[in-house]
Amino acid sequence: MARQFFVGGNFKMNGNIKTIKDIVSNINNAKLDPSVEVVIAPPSLYLLLAREHLREGLEVAAQNVFDKGNGAFTGEISVPQLKESNITWSILGHSERRVILQEDDQFVASKTKAAIDGGISVILCCGESLEQREAGKTIDVVTTQLKAVAEKVSDWSKIVIAYEPIWAIGTGKVATTEQAQEVHAAIREWLKKEVSSEAAEKTRILYGGSVTEKNSGELSKQPDIDGFLVGGASLKPAFVDIINCKGA
Repeated sequence: MARQFFVGGNFKMNGNIKTIKDIVSNINNAKLDPSVEVVIAPPSLYLLLAREHLREGLEVAAQNVFDKGNGAFTGEISVPQLKESNITWSILGHSERRVILQEDDQFVASKTKAAIDGGISVILCCGESLEQREAGKTIDVVTTQLKAVAEKVSDWSKIVIAYEPIWAIGTGKVATTEQAQEVHAAIREWLKKEVSSEAAEKTRILYGGSVTEKNSGELSKQPDIDGFLVGGASLKPAFVDIINCKGA
């Protein structure tokens, strides 16, 4: 069975009430490929705004979630709070949180387990730095990040993996089609070996890292690239072209 193509838009810490409404309106009014699953992730302040205005069939993700259900955790959002607000996805393990906010593999894994257990699906990010790539450690780094999750989570049916080479995020540099496919194939092989054949076959693996309407078409043709996690381009009208790139 073919894996459903998936396009996520990570707005990061961008936008205001007007621009979020404009982006949502543009997506709502666009003719989108009905076979593509679409999820947008606005800043937490605008999650409810986006959910209220986004049309049915399109989903909203939080950019983070905490691994405890409630309590004295200033500034955090819990899985039950997201669930009650009809926010069905979360982005976890993004390199900006790993690098800037010092989140380690175990914390990301703990948050992933909390999300899955609480009924929130996860876009699980992994990726290497330029230094790690040049040292030939890409696969080791990525699989170590995933292994931490596999030690806490057995059901991968609610997880979408996003491979995001850190050196390609927001830099304009893009992994070549061959580089991206090579890592995606290695991740799938790892899933087969360490999780299950079913997980390897069914888990969608997205590419993220300066994805645009210009390079999405070629990347989407690769056998192990099942979609994209889009950063800056998700704030622009071209996001629709990326969603529709399979049919272009």
